[in-house]
Amino acid sequence: MLKKATFSPAQPRRAKTRLTQVCFSARQHPQLSPPGKSCSSSSGRAGENITSPVFSRLRPRWMAFLSILLLLTSTVSFSEAQLDRLRRSKGLEQQAIAETPMAEISEGVFTMGFDGTQALEDERPRHQVWLPAFFMDLHEVTTSQYATFLAATHRLAPWQWNTVELSQHGDRPVIGVDWSDADAYCRWKGKRLPTEAEWEKSARGTDGRLYPWGNQVPNKDLANYALGARFSYSQVLMPVQSYAQGTSPYGLYQMAGNAGEWVQDWYAANSYEISPERNPQGPEQGQFKVLRGGSWSDLPKYLLTYGRFKLPPDTRNSYTGFRCAQS
Repeated sequence: MLKKATFSPAQPRRAKTRLTQVCFSARQHPQLSPPGKSCSSSSGRAGENITSPVFSRLRPRWMAFLSILLLLTSTVSFSEAQLDRLRRSKGLEQQAIAETPMAEISEGVFTMGFDGTQALEDERPRHQVWLPAFFMDLHEVTTSQYATFLAATHRLAPWQWNTVELSQHGDRPVIGVDWSDADAYCRWKGKRLPTEAEWEKSARGTDGRLYPWGNQVPNKDLANYALGARFSYSQVLMPVQSYAQGTSPYGLYQMAGNAGEWVQDWYAANSYEISPERNPQGPEQGQFKVLRGGSWSDLPKYLLTYGRFKLPPDTRNSYTGFRCAQS
């Protein structure tokens, strides 16, 4: 049974503080003001004016209930305030987030994989694959675009997100996302991650080229690569529509370098030996997910259109971003 609240002469400061909190809350939420209690608005102090003996008996219970209710209310308000500060600090109110344009990749056959000595075992054999028509984002998902997703979904922020300043980095690819983050973003946009086959055709076209721009070895006019291992949004990542000379046959930017890209497929070393010729979707399960394209840190040999990489799907690092596809 709850006991009556009593305030001894040694407790006047605590009593005043508690009553002040109740009155402050009542001014913010008049509907919560307890019966028989009035609060002074001129001095900002609480004054006790209990007119009902019933309330005197119920005061401890009422105060406990009110404290819990106000705690919940203040928690929600604080969370909303935090989110509002995030939006402002990240520049979302000032910066319009345009939809990513998409390229249509036509239905048909293309060459996937490679048989040369420079190809790794899991990149062999060279084989023909047919795909239906689909659409692919012209560029990687940016930090600005991903920030709108975070504000809408309250999803866990990417690795190194605290270093992002949208006024400076809004057009850089988002990195530090794991596979499920990338998948969730694409679904939120009404899209999906591309399959490995879709990604390679988008980068390679139908002529079997080694790099998105052709067979010329990479240089600094074609791609963002080989910048070492020390990460900084400002120093190593480039705007997603940079390197116009290095676009793919379909006009896609940075299918080599800048950020490596998650794709839909689970990884299997023998995928090419067992996958169907028509619209392969990859293994049904696995330990790793496939990445494509190489990154700002990689050497030229990792920028090849047929190059395959693998990572555990829960990996977040400074090298990996993504783009979306749509059927």
